[in-house]
Amino acid sequence: MSQGSNSSGGGAGGAGVVWVTPLLGATLVSMCILGVAGNLYTLAVMRSATLRRAGSMYVFILNLATADLLYLGTIPFVVCTYFAHDWFFGEMGCRLLLSLDLLTMHASVFVLVVMSLERYRAVAAPFGARRSTAREHWLMASGIWGAALVLTLPMMVMIRLKEGRPAGAGLVKRICFPTWTPEAFRAYLTALFFTSMLLPGLLMLGLYAGLARHYWAAQNSLAQRGASGSRSSSSSTSLRRRRLKRRVVGMIFSIVVAYWTCFLPFWGWQMANLFSSESLRSMSPAANMYVNFFVTCLTYGNSCVNPLLYTLLTRNYRDYLSQRSQSSGQSRADQGSGNALQD
Repeated sequence: MSQGSNSSGGGAGGAGVVWVTPLLGATLVSMCILGVAGNLYTLAVMRSATLRRAGSMYVFILNLATADLLYLGTIPFVVCTYFAHDWFFGEMGCRLLLSLDLLTMHASVFVLVVMSLERYRAVAAPFGARRSTAREHWLMASGIWGAALVLTLPMMVMIRLKEGRPAGAGLVKRICFPTWTPEAFRAYLTALFFTSMLLPGLLMLGLYAGLARHYWAAQNSLAQRGASGSRSSSSSTSLRRRRLKRRVVGMIFSIVVAYWTCFLPFWGWQMANLFSSESLRSMSPAANMYVNFFVTCLTYGNSCVNPLLYTLLTRNYRDYLSQRSQSSGQSRADQGSGNALQD
């Protein structure tokens, strides 16, 4: 992983890139401050009574913001390691800090999959979708974190603190080092790529393709009704609700795209190092460091962008709930659809 490679890399960049470390440190500290403030604001917004009654959206955004905060919490340790070119946090620190990115990465993407699945279920089968209880939502969230922990356990178990060779001044620097064979480590990271990127990405792509198809069909139906002149206050209210519902789905899709944009380069770099290390040897140490620092900043940048997206999502969802509650008594069909979409 990027943090692990950086912590064990010593001063590979050389004097020619000595300016990169202060720049990276300043960038990461800024991201930490902005990201923590933004996610804490998100948690404050989520205290709204309306959103607490909204069911799954409240639980899922709460867990996404928590995952972001945990991930951002590793930044001070990473910055310290970049500057000192040494590891000061012991073997337990190796196991916890270098595994936390895997834990939060999987928790975030699994939550996004479940959110996408819930939206698809509500749109594709609004009358048949059973309303889940708050207890079921929290059990689902607990299961997500449990699955993420299981996928992270091998990293926690197999990493050790190792002392490097004495430096010129006789100082011994410590590094976090995986104890398994290169082949086993390659297989493990490949499996993580599938579980955190490829398979969830393909599943969400299929879900949003299905949502687009349903919305396209609904739009054609509305256009035909509009052409026949059957306009009423009820249909106008229903149209506003559909627009708000599309905004909610669009914001969830934006969070998914932001995740892919920030983590796909990271995983591409990891896979390139695993399977094309020979071709990367032609890169200078400086270029290698630039790429490694860039993908590291990009992953942390996701936790800084997310609070803005969470805030917009909760605002649109709150508007949708308000619109739905105002029109819920107009017809039995509207009320049934609203109940199905509450999750």
